[in-house]
Amino acid sequence: MTIRLKGITWNHTRGYIPMVAASQRFMETHPGVDISWDKRSLQEFADFPIQSLTDRYDLLVIDHPWAGYAAEKKVLVPLNEQVAESFLEDQSAHSVGGSHSSYCFNGFQSALAIDAAAPVAAWRPDLLAQRGEPIPQSWADLLAMARSGGVLFPAIPIDSLMNWYMMCIALGEEPFHSREQIVSPDTGTLALEHLRELASLCGLEIFGMNPIAVYEALSSRDDFVYCPFAYGYSNYARPGYARHVLEFGDLVEYERGRPLRSTLGGTGIAVSAGSGNVRVAVEYAMFVAGPVIQRTLYVECGGQPGHSSAWRDRKVNERCGGYFAKTLPALERAYVRPRYNGYLYFQDHAGDNVREYMQSGGNAPAVLDRMNELYRKSFNM
Repeated sequence: MTIRLKGITWNHTRGYIPMVAASQRFMETHPGVDISWDKRSLQEFADFPIQSLTDRYDLLVIDHPWAGYAAEKKVLVPLNEQVAESFLEDQSAHSVGGSHSSYCFNGFQSALAIDAAAPVAAWRPDLLAQRGEPIPQSWADLLAMARSGGVLFPAIPIDSLMNWYMMCIALGEEPFHSREQIVSPDTGTLALEHLRELASLCGLEIFGMNPIAVYEALSSRDDFVYCPFAYGYSNYARPGYARHVLEFGDLVEYERGRPLRSTLGGTGIAVSAGSGNVRVAVEYAMFVAGPVIQRTLYVECGGQPGHSSAWRDRKVNERCGGYFAKTLPALERAYVRPRYNGYLYFQDHAGDNVREYMQSGGNAPAVLDRMNELYRKSFNM
């Protein structure tokens, strides 16, 4: 009798092909198991509720802000009860920044980190050489380059919100330490104003761009030279993937000795509590999240591993111009978003306010008031 598992991931080389490749190898070593994968857009990945997927899929590639919902509603298998402690200890010891722990909420391990990402810097080395410009090192350098043209960054609502978190931290205040307000009024409004200043120098096109669109433009067109922050994609650092190879590195310093601290992303693999084959599904999750597959088959097929041994591996870095080693510092210090059940209501709506202000300006304190109202409401969702 064939055991059939169905998975859902996201529609990009980095999200889909590694899962198919790992599943094919798993099936070859596990006769009688069949694993198939569906895919959804990056926007659907960020927005679509997992509770509507757990009835249809055994395996789910998810984002860590779902951890609180999963822990409360029990729609996913608690992997801390299914996976050997030694395996989880290895995952923790080799976490890229907070990737592994981000899927654990109130002791409930909802997923294993298979992919790690955070906003990093990217540029076209050929165009920078033509312009005779160095890579920006500071926020002032970034603004100066933006004034001369050629700077872009993703400014759809979700990315605008993540960048607002980053700017709040740069101004000295981590968000969400109070249940009444996200940050202090001075910090919140100044962060909005900084992002608006930069966006005003970059053109309206960025407000329809996610990170993939940014990297496609940066690697295929000659009117953009530098992106200061977008969730990194090692694919674009690999020869042959796009028209031009991009180089990646750490973020600029906001103040001397204080590089920007961006917001952690990445994905984890989870098992539906409604699966009829939990044991095999968990075994596959461990297979794809394990260190050997992560630094070999997974990364060879376009993946961006969640296991730090891959990020430090010499051969892995040779494939992509040192992408992993060069950007790892940004991921190691990345900020981990809230994960309480209800946070995603805030995330789904607050970014519209940040994006609108960045694009059109207006009353920054009023924007922050609307965001605080959404935040307080999120605790009752």
